[in-house]
Amino acid sequence: MSERGPNPAGSRKRPIKPLALDVRVPAQPLDYSVLIGRGVIERVGEEIRQRHGGAATVALVSDSNVAPLHGAAVRAALERSGLQVAPMTVPAGEASKSAAALLELTEQLLRAGIGRRDVVVALGGGVIGDLAGLAAALYMRGIPVVQCPTSLLAQVDASVGGKVAIDLPGAKNLLGVFHFPSVVLVDPDLLATLPEREFCAGLAEMLKHGALFSPEHFREVVEAADAIHARDFDTIARLLATSVGLKAACVGRDPWEQAEAGKGRVLLNLGHTLGHAIEVASSYQLVHGEAVALGMRAAARVAIGRGLAAPELEATIVAALARLRLPTDLDVWLTGDLGDAVERLLAHDKKRSGGQVSYVVIARLGEPSVISLHFRELMALARQGTTA
Repeated sequence: MSERGPNPAGSRKRPIKPLALDVRVPAQPLDYSVLIGRGVIERVGEEIRQRHGGAATVALVSDSNVAPLHGAAVRAALERSGLQVAPMTVPAGEASKSAAALLELTEQLLRAGIGRRDVVVALGGGVIGDLAGLAAALYMRGIPVVQCPTSLLAQVDASVGGKVAIDLPGAKNLLGVFHFPSVVLVDPDLLATLPEREFCAGLAEMLKHGALFSPEHFREVVEAADAIHARDFDTIARLLATSVGLKAACVGRDPWEQAEAGKGRVLLNLGHTLGHAIEVASSYQLVHGEAVALGMRAAARVAIGRGLAAPELEATIVAALARLRLPTDLDVWLTGDLGDAVERLLAHDKKRSGGQVSYVVIARLGEPSVISLHFRELMALARQGTTA
């Protein structure tokens, strides 16, 4: 009688069918309100109490420019609702959208005793909205964030949509998640202290929403340029509401940016692919809205070069940008050392696949589409465009 030893090397056991168990994750409601109106920031404490009754402490995250201007008033509004406030201030500027700043902010949340039922309030422009939003998304695997944007760009775009991210060296917004706010408070009165350059930069996103979805809104923004630059906040509030509504409708159709190209929120990248590369190549000497403005002109050139748009489109875009006091000199960013830097950055665009870039263009105002082209072809089309 012989003993059976182990299976010979290389022999196979009979495959075992795995047991499959489904883990059901109930869908979380992603709806949230964007409240737009003069003085609405005074309601921040009430809004948190309505939505987060278990909150005891609020981490009020701001930057070194905004905190001295608006921090005390927002803190008082929070304390009137019985909330404890832990103020946290980071240096102003794009450099704070970094891994080091993110870790420092999460450590501040821990030192302040912020718990899972507490809330982060992001009071600032796009940098603060992104940094504080990402910190809230990661801290204790996610706590609520309330967006209180203080720049026009953040009010009309960055604070609405749930995208939060930090930059990596040479790559903008590459490390991030979707973390939808519980409420967004858009108060045009906060724009009174905004420097002129930052104010104008926000108009690029308003113009973008019109170019994508509403020729009427595009024209209204341009025609209201004098009132906008005079800081007529009643006019600004009305245009803000329209612009936010256009973006919100797009986000609502595709909150996770998973829809088929040309049918979802990827359209909101109009002007951003080349714009982001220009922004990084400038070492952030150009602010985001200025880079997007140049990216919109480039998108018109590419559409014309591909035979998708009439030659007049570039002139229309350039005239609108000039009326809103936004930069139009694209060519300087497409030639010489700057052009080489922009091309290198496009090679690392997060929307690329095998050298191909998904690129948003418009055939005419209100008619967007997404095309795929190699980043070198993109640069070539932008460089050979006509000068308007």
